[in-house]
Amino acid sequence: MVLEEKNSLSERKSVDDADFEKAQWSVPDHIQKAMRAGLSEEDATFLHSLSKKEQDKIFHKVDWRLCPMLAVLYLISHLDRANIGNAKIEGLEDTLNMSGTDYNVALMIFFVPYVLCEVPSNMILAKFNRPSWYMGILVVSWGICMTCMGALFYCASATSGAFSGLLAAAIAKMNGIGNYEGWRWIFILEGLVTVLMGIAVFWLLPDSPAHGAGRWLTHDEARFLELNHNLTRGIQKPKFNADGKKQKFQWSILWAVLKDWQIYLQAMIFASNAVPNYGLKFTMPQILKNMGYSSTNAQLLTAPPYACGAISALVSALLADRFTWRMPFIVGSQSLLIIAYAILFAKAENIKSNVALCYFSVHLACIGIYPILPGTNAWTINNLAGPAKRAIGISMMIATGNLGGIVGSFIYQEKEAPKYPTGFGASLSFAAAGAVSALTLEYAYWSINKKNAEKSEDEWRATYTEAQLEKMGDRSPLFKYSL
Repeated sequence: MVLEEKNSLSERKSVDDADFEKAQWSVPDHIQKAMRAGLSEEDATFLHSLSKKEQDKIFHKVDWRLCPMLAVLYLISHLDRANIGNAKIEGLEDTLNMSGTDYNVALMIFFVPYVLCEVPSNMILAKFNRPSWYMGILVVSWGICMTCMGALFYCASATSGAFSGLLAAAIAKMNGIGNYEGWRWIFILEGLVTVLMGIAVFWLLPDSPAHGAGRWLTHDEARFLELNHNLTRGIQKPKFNADGKKQKFQWSILWAVLKDWQIYLQAMIFASNAVPNYGLKFTMPQILKNMGYSSTNAQLLTAPPYACGAISALVSALLADRFTWRMPFIVGSQSLLIIAYAILFAKAENIKSNVALCYFSVHLACIGIYPILPGTNAWTINNLAGPAKRAIGISMMIATGNLGGIVGSFIYQEKEAPKYPTGFGASLSFAAAGAVSALTLEYAYWSINKKNAEKSEDEWRATYTEAQLEKMGDRSPLFKYSL
């Protein structure tokens, strides 16, 4: 009797195995691939049931909802950081009795908490179910600080875009209103705009497809976006384990980031933007004033270079996406920086006799500066596997690269005006070092991809278990680095 039951079970198992193998053969390869990534067959089938046109329509819908708000936040973020350079030539140093390197120290102060808080901030953000609340709190708090700087002084450096000089030139005309000097009004009014935008973030910034379902997304659109994210970026681990206890932070991920060689090469590429960028932003109004222009005209003349920089960033991003190749556009931009700063280094000593050439070089520098940052951010994100490592890795790269902001705060000193050999020379050197890092990274990625391609996916899966491949993340032989 027992033997009969065993035989019966064995027969049923053989039938089940045969049915399973038959089912596997009947499932298309792209569905099987999605199932191996952790999706159910139902979800995988739904994900691939949408045409390319329908998928693009959903992505564009998200872009139009998300990107304008983030673009405005990015604009006011850089506007607030750049306005100290505009305030400087409107009398800030004289009012505050600043001399020597006081201005440089004031610039540097911003970058200390900025660098230290980058990684913790991304870790905190990951714990928020509503990112709009976290970002709203940050923006409102920063806006209040900026507004109070019209009586208090604390600021730093960065890029502002074309609006900074134009607004500063207009706001500086308020000199004397309310017994406040023009440079104070620059901080007050731009800070108030930031506060208002921060309040708007709580309602206007989308949090996730799930929060948008039934509002600005249909339920099917939200489902598609979440499934596509799980397929391309990895399924987000639950915040609670099977016992209902909150999962602890995985320090192994932080350690994996700290010892990841590519993070430091990407950080050097980031620094090739940060040093020239921050240094030029702090000093551009003064450089233009050194050419012989009045403060108002110097403010206005900062707009065209930044406008060129904005156009170059957009064109470069579109071309990089079109060709799915980051390195040429990053190295090309760094090459323009090298040319621009070589000219300034050689000709700025007699800047009033070389106004046209030096002003052209300022334009060329901005054209070279702005494509680097979006390029290296995208390059880093695409080459880190897993949401946790990606979040910590990108913040680590930015934090390390932003140490260049401290360098940029000190390289332009008034005692070296108008030649600024330290400022122009250091910017040139960092651009060259960034170009070498980008070329090294490209070769490393290409070599690893070539080596991993020597075996097929099935051969690698026969060598490692699914658990081992998942644990390896971007070190997995099945992971392909983006060039």
